[in-house]
Amino acid sequence: METEEMEDMFESSLNLEEIHFKEGYSEGYEHGLVQGKEEGQQVGLKSGFEAGEELGFYRGCIDIWNSVIQLDPTRFSDRVQKMIKQMDELVAKYPVMDPENESVQEVMDGLRLKFRAVCATLSVKLEYIGYPKTAQDSKELGF
Repeated sequence: METEEMEDMFESSLNLEEIHFKEGYSEGYEHGLVQGKEEGQQVGLKSGFEAGEELGFYRGCIDIWNSVIQLDPTRFSDRVQKMIKQMDELVAKYPVMDPENESVQEVMDGLRLKFRAVCATLSVKLEYIGYPKTAQDSKELGF
């Protein structure tokens, strides 16, 4: 009888480590899920903001160029007008409500390429720089 009790005592001691390991793993896993969700939300907000900001920049340029075309249709060549129209179509095509769409990067790359082509053709030095990433970058803006 005593040997059985001794074995049970040793058995429970050996299981104690395993039980604590499993409990620690479960707690860590649950904590990781919560932290991962929060971090994912923050990254998603930041990425969405940056994409929206860049799209807004291109939309503003397109609107200005279209205003110039309305005032003086001969101001830009047919080639430039066609590229501006293609940029407009790319902005409209961007899947704003479906950020997991595989065409997101393709559309944005095409938009950047068209923008550079229009700027080069017009001999204009425009560049999308984006929102400052750090406090030091914002100091460089000179506000």
